[in-house]
Order: sequence, then C-alpha cells, then structure tokens
Amino acid sequence: MDSITNWLEYDVEEMVAGDRDALWHHLKPHKVFKTQEQMIIVEGKGLMVKDIRGREYLDATSGGVWSVMVGFGRDSIAEAVCEQLKKMPYFAGVFGNIPAIKFAKKLLEKLPHHDKVFFSNSGSEANEKAFKIVRQASHVDPSRKGKYKIMYRDRDYHGTTIGAMSATGQAQRRQHFGPFVEGFVEFPHCACYRCPYDKTYGNCNIECARKVEDIILKEGPETIGALIVEPITAGGGILKPVPEYYPVLQEICRRYDIWMIMDEVVCGFGRTGKFWGHQHYDVDPEIITMAKGLASSYGALSATVVKQKIFDIFLNDPTDPKTRLNYFRDISTYGGCTAALTAALESTRIIEDEHLVENSADVGAYLNAQLESLKKYAVVGDIRGLGLFAGIEFVSNRATKEPITENQMAQLMGNVMAEKVIVGRTNTSFDGFNNIMNFAPSLIITREQVDTIVAAVGAAIEKTFG
Repeated sequence: MDSITNWLEYDVEEMVAGDRDALWHHLKPHKVFKTQEQMIIVEGKGLMVKDIRGREYLDATSGGVWSVMVGFGRDSIAEAVCEQLKKMPYFAGVFGNIPAIKFAKKLLEKLPHHDKVFFSNSGSEANEKAFKIVRQASHVDPSRKGKYKIMYRDRDYHGTTIGAMSATGQAQRRQHFGPFVEGFVEFPHCACYRCPYDKTYGNCNIECARKVEDIILKEGPETIGALIVEPITAGGGILKPVPEYYPVLQEICRRYDIWMIMDEVVCGFGRTGKFWGHQHYDVDPEIITMAKGLASSYGALSATVVKQKIFDIFLNDPTDPKTRLNYFRDISTYGGCTAALTAALESTRIIEDEHLVENSADVGAYLNAQLESLKKYAVVGDIRGLGLFAGIEFVSNRATKEPITENQMAQLMGNVMAEKVIVGRTNTSFDGFNNIMNFAPSLIITREQVDTIVAAVGAAIEKTFG
C-alpha cells in the first residue's frame, strides 16, 4: 500500500517566506512584496474564504477569476473525483474515457444545435482550438480556401497564449508581448456608456455592429474565416450588448460565410442568469468555447464545441495521399484528465439540482438593483450587469465621464478588502480606463450576502472619496 503524506499540514511562517521567495504570482508587481505580505488563501466554504492569518472574507469573485460556480467546499465533487482517480486518472484523448463521454453528452444536451466536443484544459486553449479549426478549414475545404483571418472585438479578452492574445482587444494586456500572430482584425466595442460613435441607444442604428461589415469589405470577405466575441464583455468592463446587436452581427457573418465563435468561458454555466450567456440573444454561433465554470474550477478543463457541418470538413480519407492529413491534427495533454471531467459532471449536477441558474437570475436581479443605490455617490458613473455578473464604472466627473485615477481605484479596492469583502476590477487592461469594479459571486449567493457586499462597497467609497 502506498504511504500517505498529509500535504495539508504547514508552518505559517515557512509558507509566508516560501510565498515571497519561491512563488511567481499572476498579474502582480512583485517589488511590493519586499515590504508587505501577500495574502495566502488556505480554506473556503460556500462564499467564505480564510487566509493563512485566520482572517475571513466574503468572496464576490468566485475564486478571483469568476469560476467557482457552486462555491467552495463541495464534498460531493471531491469524493467523486477521488473515486475516479482511484479507478482511472488519465489517458490521452486519442482514446475515450467514461467521464469524457458522459460530459460531452451532457454539454450537447445543453447545446442542442451543436454536435461535437473537443476537450482541453483552459479557456485560452479552447479558443486556440477554435482558431486552428478555422485556419485548417481554410486549407482543406475548397469552399473556405483563403478564409484564414479572425475578427475580434475591442475590449474583449480571449486568453493569455500568443494566439488568444492576438485576438484580445486590451492594450495593456498585450503590451510587451508582441509581435502577435498575423491575420487577426479588430472591430469596435459595444459599450453604450462610452459609445465609439457618440450615439445614444434608441437614437442609433447599432453602428457598433454594422461597422463590422465595412471592415470585412476592407479586408476582403474572401479572407475572413471567423469572428470571435464574448456574449457579455467580461474583463473588458462588463459590457452588455443591446438586444439588436447579435442579430445584426450574425446576419453580417452569414452574408459572408463567416463563422461566429462565442467565447462562453466566463458567461457560461449560469453566470448571467441563463445557462449560456448567448441565450439572452437571438443568435446561433457555429463554434462555442468554454472553461472556468465548466468544472467550477475543481479541475482544469475547457471545451470547444462545434456544429456537425464544421466537424464534417475534417472527415478525410486516410488512405488518400492528398487528403491523409486533413483530419483535425490537434491534441491537448490534459484534455484526458478524468478528474476534471468528473468534477464537471458533479458540478453541473449541482447547478441543475440546486436550481443555481434560477438563483443567478433571481439574486442577480437583486444584486443589480442594490448596486443602483450606490448612484447616490458622485463617483459612480455607470452600473451594468446581468445575472450574477455586474460592474461599477467610477468617474471623477459624471458629465465628462473622466475616469478616476489608477491610484484612487487601488485605494478603493483596498478599502473594500478592509471591510472583509473581496471584489474584482479591470486591472492592467486599458490605458486610463482601469476604473471598473466587478462582481461575480458563486451562484449559491443569498440576498443577505449581496447586502453585505453592497454595504462594504458603500463604506469603501465614503472612506476613499469622503
């Protein structure tokens, strides 16, 4: 029998020193750690997390990046994963495994207009797979010959790999990482609060969507293979398109035989009050990518889901020397991890059985309504959201919409944390516009917890701005 080591044991000061000396944190300027201690999270239950010093916080970010959909401390997920690991932990995705088959079928139940599922391990990779499908199709399908370019929207985020970052409309995220991949084309964002055309909704022609056709014609429709969007722009500031936006965009795409890729990495699995973010709109994308809430981050997992017509492009004759390489020649090592797939099965069962999508819609409406009360503060410029996904844009002048400074935003975030609540923000994304606080709590949140969050933000605003 294998010996068992208790990896949960630790010495506090040893871990604090190890964090400083050995760990390279994500998205952090590490020079500050020479004079201050980084928070180390050691335990979680529901929406509450505890740090290594014993301090407790209400987490309004679902684990920091909006992905722990069913909350912390779900024993049934841990137990299901444990049993699966003991039986069969892994085999490469060139073969099937039981959790993969079961979860693929579950996803297709949730996406009845789609037909095939390709598993990988992160949102970035899911989008990379979509891009590679588009690129390979432009070589192997005569009807799509030369259609290799991929359009992306300003302010949207699609991942951290070089390909996915090539399709990301956030200047500070991209800075210093170029040169980027050729063949990615940007189009305008859809933020009504900062309309790129100085229009007002109700007195516009949805120019933010119609401009896409002008760009297509300039680039050459015969060169455009796909267009990628988030249903609601997430890290770019919680930007919710108006109802007419996606029907206009889809009509343009279909006119020029351009596949729409819907990046559901953040919005999927109930975040917006429907199971999928795009279900709020009259739109039917050809490709859907997903990650984060897929397994509630109890395992690393993502998926790229396509319609049958796309899958069929890669049904080649392996005995024909001319077409033998025309199948989709891709692999993801960790797409064969049965633990993550089992976690996804159990997490999705919890979402269904506990009616968490409905809770997202109900408590999400309450969250957005309560946030509106913060408009009594002059620094609150705009509040926007859908379901358990909301944002506040802070300004120093409501009339001009001038953003507050980065230093003011950092101070505000620290003051919310001092209230023992963790919220998110746009961070190192835009030049001058990292002024949006965001909220994406686990789907199990209660109205009482919403009240705690809103009260903490109100107290922080008063402390920061007087």
